[in-house]
Amino acid sequence: MESVGAECTELKREYDACFISWFSDKFLKGDKDDSVCAPLLEVYKKCVQNALKEKNINVDEVNIRVLGTDDENRIPPGKSSP
Repeated sequence: MESVGAECTELKREYDACFISWFSDKFLKGDKDDSVCAPLLEVYKKCVQNALKEKNINVDEVNIRVLGTDDENRIPPGKSSP
């Protein structure tokens, strides 16, 4: 799968490969230390954040906590109930 930014795709592949290896070789055997892959994830996240900014995609709304709040079942503005 490609990343949101073409420049991030190789970083995504590197992180994915690290994660899959860590998950199957360590995590499933009880070792939860993911410090090997964490630096790759940080580099990939920064690349994705830059790609989103370049595409004028604002992810602030994605980070708003809604589940378990009064807003969870609120009908969005301009929409009517079914």
